[in-house]
Amino acid sequence: MESDSSYLNCTTNLEWINIQGLTTKKANYKLAGLRLIRNNLRQMFIEVRDNKSNTTVKLVLQNINIFNKFMHEGKATIKLNEERCTILLSNAPSAQLIAFLKTIFIKMTHQMEKKLKNPSKHVLTSVYSSSAQDISPVITCEINNAKEHALRSVVSRKTITTSSPSNVRKRKLCSNPTIIELFDEQKQVLDIVLSGKNIFFTGSAGTGKSFLLKRIIDELPPDLVTVTASTGVAACQIGGITLHQFCGIGLGIGTLERCYQLACRPATASVWRKTKYLIIDEISMVDGEFFDKIEAVARYIRKNDKPFGGIQLILCGDFFQLPPVIKNGTKNMFCFESKSWKNCIDYNFELETIHRQKDPMFIKILNSIRIGQVTEEISTVLKSTVKHKIEKDGILATRLCSHVREADTINTSQLNNLKGPSKTYIAQDSDQSMAYILNQLLSVPDQLTLKVGAQVMLLKNINLSSGLVNGARGVVLRFENDTPIVQYCTGEIHYAKMEKWTIKTATGRFIHRKQVPLKLAWAFSIHKSQGLTLDCVEMSLAKVFDAGQAYVALSRAQSLECLRVLDFTEQQVWANPCVLEFYKKFRKVLYNMKIISIQKNKWSF
Repeated sequence: MESDSSYLNCTTNLEWINIQGLTTKKANYKLAGLRLIRNNLRQMFIEVRDNKSNTTVKLVLQNINIFNKFMHEGKATIKLNEERCTILLSNAPSAQLIAFLKTIFIKMTHQMEKKLKNPSKHVLTSVYSSSAQDISPVITCEINNAKEHALRSVVSRKTITTSSPSNVRKRKLCSNPTIIELFDEQKQVLDIVLSGKNIFFTGSAGTGKSFLLKRIIDELPPDLVTVTASTGVAACQIGGITLHQFCGIGLGIGTLERCYQLACRPATASVWRKTKYLIIDEISMVDGEFFDKIEAVARYIRKNDKPFGGIQLILCGDFFQLPPVIKNGTKNMFCFESKSWKNCIDYNFELETIHRQKDPMFIKILNSIRIGQVTEEISTVLKSTVKHKIEKDGILATRLCSHVREADTINTSQLNNLKGPSKTYIAQDSDQSMAYILNQLLSVPDQLTLKVGAQVMLLKNINLSSGLVNGARGVVLRFENDTPIVQYCTGEIHYAKMEKWTIKTATGRFIHRKQVPLKLAWAFSIHKSQGLTLDCVEMSLAKVFDAGQAYVALSRAQSLECLRVLDFTEQQVWANPCVLEFYKKFRKVLYNMKIISIQKNKWSF
């Protein structure tokens, strides 16, 4: 796959109209390769090649409109006014599409600026008879020109428009999300995914697994990828659905024949058949028996004997964290213990660079806790945190509880203890019949009751630079026109207005919820906290009941300074022996692969 921003592969529809606006010609390409080129007169073109028939269409890029509202969903429209042709792009990897559109804007803006400065250098001749070559990579001066040009222009929210100097219209520099450079180890995982291999990648808490997953999702065609996670909270964080929703076989407790029957229902079978890439986050919480059943269902529905019916798997998670839920008192089986695991996974990879915590000492403590080891030094450090005064400006520490019910009881009790009137906010759902699904997938509640003094947690990234991020802790100061005013640990004061969450269902339908982006935060369950980074947290680990719970709780803290651990003992920390053995073998294979790679590099000439 081309990484150059002047290339794009996606579904492409072309439509030409006459001067009266009537359609005269259409071309539909299920998979087309688009390329930005120049002729020897420095004029830009977009070349569209049908990868099936090898048909090529070359269109001049002059006086165009780019409609980019849905580019994050892999869709965009380019209207070429000179050619009277419209290009409709769909099923494009969003990261590639955004880069492609941005390159068009930057290059055309730079070209227009040069024409304005040196009009005599541009002579009109035949644009189609000249030889074509790839456009040069975008350089800094071109980016700066485009930014200055955008600032001088009238900002339009829905379109990017470029034009000839004599016909200037509204322009907007393509709104590219902040793309943080991947670390080398993250690039390796992405390269393996793009090569078409099945992969399981893991790493301790805070190594950027969810961040990398989002980047992988951006690099894949939206219509062919199904994004899932073992829990609703994890699914929401990566913009997906629960694995059980996708599979369509309920809890999978019936016989395999019954699972086949359920999955054969038209809507479910259709989703199974169109899925080319299946992402499963928090794989540690997926039961091994369930994994075997959905693997068999995939082969049955898709009529393909390859592992998972030929679907490419991208699995992510940390088996040292929360395990599968115990059903009816029976022992849970990890995915790596399932019969189909070895046949399904081509590559295993472990991320090692921790980004959540910066303190080397805290990182060392967490790495030991992860594998169930507690030294006397670690015990002393964690016990000493009980004296930490982490409250400030009326913001109390969030208590992490081992059980959901305990956390709910604490929140309700503390809210009732506050004096003054309460205000209740009812979520606005796009489809009331989907409220149950939205409650499963979103951390934002359908009903939120607040009072002045309520301890709350922000549930959406509002302003990264100001620390208004998902997981930020605050306290309600007052209400203005029914809007809660919240002060956060960072000192920021924020008007918590309604925000929108959109999710995609298993059938590809989009549903959304509008709600105040807050949740009561006197207490939180360890289970619900997975994936969060907390800047003011305390915990009592006396009631932990499963391996990995203590590690998940401790690793939510951003630093030792913002952490308070009550009644800590060594007995609260342990790792599952099966998981320890799995990672021992896992790392041995990784080590041998590195040795082989080093030897190859050493002896290559």
